[in-house]
Amino acid sequence: MPTTLTAFADVTTSDSALRRFLHGLPGVDAVGLEARAASLGTRSIKTTAKAYAIDLAISMIDLTTLEGADTPGKVRSLAAKAVHPDPLDRKTPMTAAVCVYPDMVATAKAALNGADVKVASVATAFPAGRAALPVKLADTRDAVAAGADEIDMVIDRGAFLAGRYLETYELIKAVKEACVRPDGTAARLKVIFETGELSTYDNIRRASWIGMLAGADFIKTSTGKVGVNATPANTLLMLEAVRDFKAQTGIQIGVKPAGGIRTTKDAIKFLVLVNETAGEDWLTNEWFRFGASSLLNDLLMQRQKLSTGRYSGPDYVTVD
Repeated sequence: MPTTLTAFADVTTSDSALRRFLHGLPGVDAVGLEARAASLGTRSIKTTAKAYAIDLAISMIDLTTLEGADTPGKVRSLAAKAVHPDPLDRKTPMTAAVCVYPDMVATAKAALNGADVKVASVATAFPAGRAALPVKLADTRDAVAAGADEIDMVIDRGAFLAGRYLETYELIKAVKEACVRPDGTAARLKVIFETGELSTYDNIRRASWIGMLAGADFIKTSTGKVGVNATPANTLLMLEAVRDFKAQTGIQIGVKPAGGIRTTKDAIKFLVLVNETAGEDWLTNEWFRFGASSLLNDLLMQRQKLSTGRYSGPDYVTVD
């Protein structure tokens, strides 16, 4: 099996070549996609398997605060929660990451104090992505210099929807290069498509392939700032894309649904999608994440219910 993108070298040599490739991808059967996503969502997960799934979901969360009112105190509190989600049960897994704006990266890094929790930062003029390329790259470099382990960038949906596919590809490549530190190590790059604005499943498939060809480490559904964010169907489609990409290149790429996933039941549905579509190789926070804040609270409540047989009062978990 090849382990490089050599087979796709000619695809990105010109806008016309990339367009031919993307429009040559199989069309998405919307009815079939949604039916499969709905069917997988009916799987029943109970007892031991449910306990395992809850801990796995906790370990996959990018615990997120992306508000204009964010303060250093709020970020420090979020970091503390990421390390010890349930202070009364130190066996509770840590979350995968804390996700903040670039100006809060240093605060989050200091608050984590070496804990095995990544610091992710949004960049490239999040959430709209409406800025000149030098501004987007400076945004990225500032976050990396402040200590970000991961960068969540947004594509220019306007350019993509106008059919400027090579421009979208080159933006991702440039941001990928900006993630490299002076010592040669690099922050991992998550590419946000804002699937709710892409209009069609065919566009989501095309955006997924652009991101993967450009070197994304993760492809991500949404910013969480629009009306339609992560759904089982659009996440299933992206899981199919990374599965097919690995089959053709040997390169594994992660998936991150974000926005609107609030309950344990929802999270488990997504884990079933991962297992049944991409496979067990993706059932780790190295390759699958949830972009969420309130989801963690429900997971903790359900975890406590499984261990004690009863639900705790409303003050058992903090309100984010």
